[in-house]
Amino acid sequence: MEIDVCPPEQRQPNMSIEGFHADYLKVFYGKLFPHADIFKWMSYGNDGKHPACDQSYFGRREFSFTLDNDIYIRFQSFSNATEMENAIKEKCPFKIDLGAVYSVDPPKRHAYAGNNVFTPVERELVFDIDMSDYDDVRHCCSGADVCSDCWPLMTAAIKVMDTALRDDFGFSHILWVFSGRRGVHCWVCDGRARRLSDEQRSAVADYFRVYKGHENGLKKVSFVGPALHPFLVRSYNDVLKSFFEEDMLPSQSLLANEARYQKILDLIPDESTTSEIRDKWNSNRRSSISKEDVNTARWEQLKHALQSSKQKGLRRCVEEIVFSYTYPRLDIEVSKRMNHLLKAPFCVHPKTGRVCVPIDPRRCDEFDPGKVPTLSELLGELNDMDRVRADSSSGLPAEEWERTSLCRYIRFFRSSFLQPLLKSCKEELEGTYSAKLRQSKDSLGW
Repeated sequence: MEIDVCPPEQRQPNMSIEGFHADYLKVFYGKLFPHADIFKWMSYGNDGKHPACDQSYFGRREFSFTLDNDIYIRFQSFSNATEMENAIKEKCPFKIDLGAVYSVDPPKRHAYAGNNVFTPVERELVFDIDMSDYDDVRHCCSGADVCSDCWPLMTAAIKVMDTALRDDFGFSHILWVFSGRRGVHCWVCDGRARRLSDEQRSAVADYFRVYKGHENGLKKVSFVGPALHPFLVRSYNDVLKSFFEEDMLPSQSLLANEARYQKILDLIPDESTTSEIRDKWNSNRRSSISKEDVNTARWEQLKHALQSSKQKGLRRCVEEIVFSYTYPRLDIEVSKRMNHLLKAPFCVHPKTGRVCVPIDPRRCDEFDPGKVPTLSELLGELNDMDRVRADSSSGLPAEEWERTSLCRYIRFFRSSFLQPLLKSCKEELEGTYSAKLRQSKDSLGW
């Protein structure tokens, strides 16, 4: 099958980025989207024949489709993998959102209106980090735009959050996903995480909260108490300090001119100290310090002034500045409630044409959003392989996606996330079933 894909050099300025088109989605959902993997994930082992399996589990999961012209369809559910796959192929949604598992099938919710029967009972703990929330600290881009200079903010956020979720909360099954445009999503899928109440989710979200409002256009961090929380100390020492000094400071030229360094000076609560530093920097404008070194030199001067100060509270300003610029900026409301929707992995972002692929947190430094495959690139790769097949008798991969650059992302999803998760789900189901059997035997004993 030859797919008509407009080559990059022939694309018109007004054409959707990377040639995104609804007709392309038909091929994508028909040949490349990992329907079976999404079903397996959303079933959490309940699609098997073990007596502990809840056969109604998947059918109580909410799916939401956003169709062309912003037609929004909520509270859909599917009884099995085939039904889900057929619906996706038929409707070709521009976006698929995943919601909670409810007490009853979402399409039947109106039959239970008014008696609180239709309630969410399980949902992954999710986090949403959007690059546009960093617009006050990045100078290379703004809004939906990202580049190699500001994307490391997402990398730092992944490192801080992933370590805390694993080491501080003991979660194991964590999936990081590129949003397709300007951010990342995190899915925590351990059974303990999925069964958290709204109150417990809020407590977890508050654990990560450090911002205390805005000051002079910059998100303000203010630490109280005699010492930082161990989580913050680890985040600062292991990730944020070096990221700020070695990466963000020079790439964003944070101290290169008065307009930029004034934002940092505004975070220092002592006017005499800021005036002294400002006067020194203003007087050194014509110094021999190169543009490449001015940010580092001024930062070292600022640190020395603050850390050598005898005034109470100023020594911690260094940490507060670093956190204000680099700490993960979460959309807290996304994490607090079970019924919040979040975009499914492997969707195609209609604004960029890029696939929402998983990110390996152990190698997140290597992730480049600009190299994520686009819809038109994937269809072009399918065309190329079809030509190879026509010209060669050699065998080709059985799965269509194995012939494209999407292959390594699906393989990572399976091997590093899905398979360990399903193994854990199987062990949990067997453990629960065995415990019930023992309890039943004990209740029959005299």
